[in-house]
Amino acid sequence: MTEPTKITALDNGPFLVSGSFVIRDGTGQAYRCDRSQIALCRCGRSSGNPFCDGTHAKVGFSATERAVPQA
Repeated sequence: MTEPTKITALDNGPFLVSGSFVIRDGTGQAYRCDRSQIALCRCGRSSGNPFCDGTHAKVGFSATERAVPQA
């Protein structure tokens, strides 16, 4: 059985995605990804978008949003 997808928003950092997943661009083209965990950029400044390259730390990215529980 495949492990379920888990997405974790790191404070002032990327989204960590682990488990079973496929990453696609806006046209539906799949990105090659041979890892069981990846980091997706949230700051928009990564040179390797959609993947995080650590630029958020250099530019002082601050993420204020948190997950909101559903009623």
